Amino acid sequence: MSWDTNETRRHPALETLIIPPTREISEGFQVRRALPSMHRRMVGPVIFLDQMGPAVFQAGKGLDVRPHPHIGLATVTYLFQGEVLHRDGLGTVQAIRPGEVNWMTAGRGIAHSERTAPGPRAAGGGLFGLQAWVALPKQYEEIEPSFFHHEASEIPFMEGEGVRMHLIAGSLHGKRSPVRTFSEMVYADVALKTGARFSLPAEHEERAIYLVEGTLEADGMVFGPGELLVFRPKANIVLRAASAARMVLLGGEPMDGPRYMYWNFVSSSKERLEVAKADWREGRFAPVPQETEFIPLPEEPPAPVRYP
Repeated sequence: MSWDTNETRRHPALETLIIPPTREISEGFQVRRALPSMHRRMVGPVIFLDQMGPAVFQAGKGLDVRPHPHIGLATVTYLFQGEVLHRDGLGTVQAIRPGEVNWMTAGRGIAHSERTAPGPRAAGGGLFGLQAWVALPKQYEEIEPSFFHHEASEIPFMEGEGVRMHLIAGSLHGKRSPVRTFSEMVYADVALKTGARFSLPAEHEERAIYLVEGTLEADGMVFGPGELLVFRPKANIVLRAASAARMVLLGGEPMDGPRYMYWNFVSSSKERLEVAKADWREGRFAPVPQETEFIPLPEEPPAPVRYP
């Protein structure tokens, strides 16, 4: 759904307020999909945003996302709690933990899996984080696939007046993350103490915040966890933390033309999506080492959706 029907929750700086649905992707593990929405497909180059968890796995249980393919985008995994083991068709095997960044550029095509590693699985524990997909500009859609991991110590950190910010990717306030991006964007983890104020930067044309925890106020309006607030270009707004809060700031420059999305594939060409479907169906993606399972192409998938 999009706008809450309560008129008191409208604000002149807001373009759209999205309250995403929650769905269960495996036993005891839920995701909340903020993008794409029927009312807003992208914010800057960000075409997909999932909140993973929070979940608590019993000993012996964990996340099991079998190998699946991507083209035309980059995946960005960022955790608040827990650990996920990434494997891909390049031979990468990389665990990610809170504050670290996994950036996988799919380009012309890559398959990967995301699972709980044997050690954390045996112990059990929590998992909570975000995964975003960043659409690639046309000139980079068919780039060779690649994977980069960045330790938490590499991520720029800013703090002051009750606000702590980690710049996951892109640029903000004169700083730039070491994570390689292919278009101008911002993706930041922002934590606020109770009563702290956050003035939304206007450096990027398209901007949104996704509220992960806590409560925010703006001119008497209250926003809660799991809500995506998309702001009008250049609009000024100051958000106050009514309680300790955590959010991600995301956005960037508009894409260089529309994108089509089908399942896990993104492209500026509908025809390219058909090629990717056939490649996955016929097993032409490089296999993921140490994996024997895979997610098959949906039997009766919907037609490609145009964004925006």
